Amino acid sequence: MSILFISDLHLSAQTPAITRRFFAFLEGEARAAGELYILGDLFEAWLGDDAIDDPGEPLAANVLAALRAFTEAGGRLGILPGNRDFLLGDDFARRAGAALLADPTLLNTASGPLLLAHGDALCTADGDYQQFRRQVRDPVWRHAFLRRPLQERRALAAGLREQSETVKRDKSSELMDVTDTATIELLRAYGLPTLIHGHTHRPAMHTLSVDGQIVERWVLADWTAARGEYVRYDAGRLSRHALD
Repeated sequence: MSILFISDLHLSAQTPAITRRFFAFLEGEARAAGELYILGDLFEAWLGDDAIDDPGEPLAANVLAALRAFTEAGGRLGILPGNRDFLLGDDFARRAGAALLADPTLLNTASGPLLLAHGDALCTADGDYQQFRRQVRDPVWRHAFLRRPLQERRALAAGLREQSETVKRDKSSELMDVTDTATIELLRAYGLPTLIHGHTHRPAMHTLSVDGQIVERWVLADWTAARGEYVRYDAGRLSRHALD
C-alpha cells in the first residue's frame, strides 16, 4: 500500500476546476494507493463544522461526500488543518471517516517515521503572522468566533482574508518561508525524521545537515486550475507526481 500526501487545494465556490480535479484524484490515484493525508488548507476558508449543512453553500457537503466515499471504499484518510481551515473539527472528521491530526504529527511507517505538518508554524521570521496565528488558535477566541452566526463569521473571514492579502503584498517570499532554525528545532524534537509539509506554495525537496545527519524536507505543491500534484511514499521512498 502506498501513502499519498497533498496540501493547499484552497477549495472554494470560485475554484470549481480544482474541486473537480480533487474528486477525480480521490476516485483514481488516492483510491488505488489506499492511504491519503491532507496536510492543511483543503479549503480556502472553513467557518466551522456547522457549515457542512448550509444549503446556500453546497461545496462543504459535496467535498464531505467525496471524502466519505473514499473512506467507505476502504481508504485511510488523515486531515491536518492548515492556516485557512484551522477550524476543521471533530464533526467533519467523523462524518468523513477521517482522523483529525495534530500539527505536527509523527507518522510511523515500516520504513521509518515521517513528520507531517502544515508548515506555517515554521515561518518564524514573519512575526506578525505568528502573533495572528497564536490569537486565532486560542481556545477562547475559537469558542467566541464559533458562537457567532454563520453569516457573520463569513463576513469576518472575508475581511480577514482581504487584510491578509494586503499585508502579504508588502512581504518578501523569503520572509514568509520556513526558517532553518525552526525546522531544525522541530526535527530534533522528533528524532530527525523526514519532514513533509505544505503552506509555502514552493514545492521542492530540501536537505539539511542536522547533528551530522542529512534530513530531507519535502514541500508539497499548491493546486491550481491548471495543475495538481501529490507526493507518494512507497517502499521507503518519496516521489513527486503531477496529475493529468
